[in-house]
Amino acid sequence: MLTREKVLEAVKNMPQEFSIDDLIDKLLLLNKIEIGLDQSKNGETFTAKEAKKMIKEWSK
Repeated sequence: MLTREKVLEAVKNMPQEFSIDDLIDKLLLLNKIEIGLDQSKNGETFTAKEAKKMIKEWSK
């Protein structure tokens, strides 16, 4: 989950003028990164071999 500090830091690093779409894109990216980090910490990952197998099955 994003923290207020991370959101404020993201806004501070944005250009002086930006669209709401740019801000939303930035926040969505940060949220996805946080989710991925949490999944990694919890061991919710796949090996490269497992991922390749899943992709092969999905592409049928």
